This record gives sequence, C-alpha cells and structure tokens, in this order.
Amino acid sequence: MLQLSLSILLAAAPGPDAGVSAEPGAIAPPVVSVPRTTPAPETMPFNQDTIRTLVRTKQPEIERCWEQYLAGQDVKAADGKIQTKFVITPVGSVRNATVVKKGTTVKSPELHRCVTTVLSTLTFPKPPDGKDHPVEYPFNLKAVR
Repeated sequence: MLQLSLSILLAAAPGPDAGVSAEPGAIAPPVVSVPRTTPAPETMPFNQDTIRTLVRTKQPEIERCWEQYLAGQDVKAADGKIQTKFVITPVGSVRNATVVKKGTTVKSPELHRCVTTVLSTLTFPKPPDGKDHPVEYPFNLKAVR
C-alpha cells in the first residue's frame, strides 16, 4: 500500500462565503479553478511521486474544506490530521475514498465528506499492471489566523 503525506498551512482567514452550503452545518466541496502546472496525468509515470504531485494539485480545494470547517469553530488557530485511503483503479480513477478513524484527529463528518469528495475527483495515470492500487494519504492541517 502506498503511503504519502501532505501538509497544508493556512495563513489567511476564510472568505465571506466560507461554510456556505446546501445543508445547515455541512461543508460544501469547493469549486476551485486552478491553472494546470503539472503535465496531464496520462503523460506521467505511475509512481509515488506522480501520486503525490497529483494529490497536491488538489491542495487549494482541501484547504478550502479546512477553512470552511474552521469558520464554524470557535478557535483562533487549529491543527489536525486526517488519514485518508482510496483506491486507484486500473483506469486511473479514484474509488472508495474514505477517512480512516485511526490516525485522524479531526472528527467532523462534514469535513471528512468534503475531503473525500475532493479526492474522488482525482485522475491518475493508468497503472501499468492493470490492477487496483490502494493508497493511504495523511493530511496534516494547520491554520494560523
């Protein structure tokens, strides 16, 4: 199983629309348009560096999930860890993105749902062996307001 890590540091307070969603208390998955700075997934090799690079392309969206979560909290600065797992399918899509209880310090179902929704939008290169590849990926989340 691949194990990778991403730390996210936020230095700005959430914007006025942070935490806005269809359900009261729910964190809406963000819609973020980020210019492509990495090659198209299908042109990249299937390895840990590529997986890490592609997950990092979703960093602004994960940050937005965290900002929305913090906007509903009564704290000035916070940090936490979310341990995720997902499967990269033979076609390079993500299946079964979930937050693992063990190793996760932030127990917000809304935040978990937002993060797994973002992870589910990832596309990876097709694994050359044509098999499923499980991945564990922790997010170390920090905010300074």
